[in-house]
Amino acid sequence: MSDILVGIDPRDVSVRALVWAADEAVRRGARLRLVVAVPPLDDGPARTRRGSPRARAESVLTNAEDLVRELHGGLWTATELVDGPPATVLRDRTAGAALAVVGSRHLARATEVLAEGSVAVPLAAGADCPVVVIREPEHTAVHPPLIVVGVDGSEDCRTAVAFAATEASLREARLLAVWVRPRPPLPRGDGTEDLGGSHRLLAESVVGCAERHPDVRLDQVVLRGRPVEELTRASREALAVVVGREGRGGYSGTRLGSTVHGLLDHAACPVIIVPPSEPAATEGAPSGAGRSRSRDGPVGRPARSHPIGSELGGAA
Repeated sequence: MSDILVGIDPRDVSVRALVWAADEAVRRGARLRLVVAVPPLDDGPARTRRGSPRARAESVLTNAEDLVRELHGGLWTATELVDGPPATVLRDRTAGAALAVVGSRHLARATEVLAEGSVAVPLAAGADCPVVVIREPEHTAVHPPLIVVGVDGSEDCRTAVAFAATEASLREARLLAVWVRPRPPLPRGDGTEDLGGSHRLLAESVVGCAERHPDVRLDQVVLRGRPVEELTRASREALAVVVGREGRGGYSGTRLGSTVHGLLDHAACPVIIVPPSEPAATEGAPSGAGRSRSRDGPVGRPARSHPIGSELGGAA
């Protein structure tokens, strides 16, 4: 069974990310795996003033699990409390996972990349599964609901399209595939330009979606402008924006395309970053030093999965 991973930050808990992950686990019939990583601290006096970081993390994890129990009484869960850098701890657990979900701390791009304890960008850059960054809430008042996927003709975008179509099917949402072409430096003499080639490449990128998901309404649009600006505009009515991790114009060494970076800064809904290909479905032991627990066991035992309550969606 593939897990939905959700990273719980004991310093700044993202309830929005936790709720999103729990709802998604229900939709997919997956296990929800709540992970709290406790980074090492060097400041002894601060440790004394604030109390034990591990004890605080234990309390946050318990509260998070209680919230999930209230939302979805029968959801199957597992919990882990682990020592180590959060981004590394989560990344090491993405092999074989269906999704990894984290909140956004709304940091500037350079701060998010370089700051100690930053998670969203390094996790998105190195995860083996799609990563969901909950920057802003879903737009659930729009009917029919909408999933947006950015398309640029790369292999990355084809994987992102396949993921987005599956997500749209799960959400009973329509899918909007958006190809954004940069504006020409000099307009043509008549002020028009033939975009037939772009429409053809867009159609090729989404081929097969209708056959695999006949229940999903697929719309396609080619726009002129900047990808981040146009996808951000589309995100104002969407449940999520889906993009490939690298795409075209990726930054060497970061494994994230410029569009991903821009959307993490500006998108008005959750952003889902899809790696180039699906990871192997093998369940290996996660790497990284740490200790894990189940709800019924103490810290230090291997993580166990368990149902909360007896009926899915019922009260415990």
